[in-house]
Amino acid sequence: MFFEQYEHEPNIAVARHWLSHGPIDDERRQALAEKQTRGSAVLAQMDRHLSDRQWFVGETCSIADIALYAYTHVAPEGGFELAPFGHVNSWLARMAGQPRHIPITKG
Repeated sequence: MFFEQYEHEPNIAVARHWLSHGPIDDERRQALAEKQTRGSAVLAQMDRHLSDRQWFVGETCSIADIALYAYTHVAPEGGFELAPFGHVNSWLARMAGQPRHIPITKG
């Protein structure tokens, strides 16, 4: 949960918010590149972690997966390319298949 709050959310969610709920001012435009660089590193770290497991903690979906799923599944709205992260994409599909799954956006 600390990873989600201190590494994931400040980069991936913030970039998404800035781009989805603009307009984006000059100060944010300059900061966006750094958010996207750091967010891509977060996605790479997640991908490495998922390389030998299906879930972030334990053998089943947990609160850690739910917390990380929230903004990961809409990361492209923040300018993040998910295609290079095969393990993350497989995990996203597993998460979307969970009972009572609800995406942040409908579309």
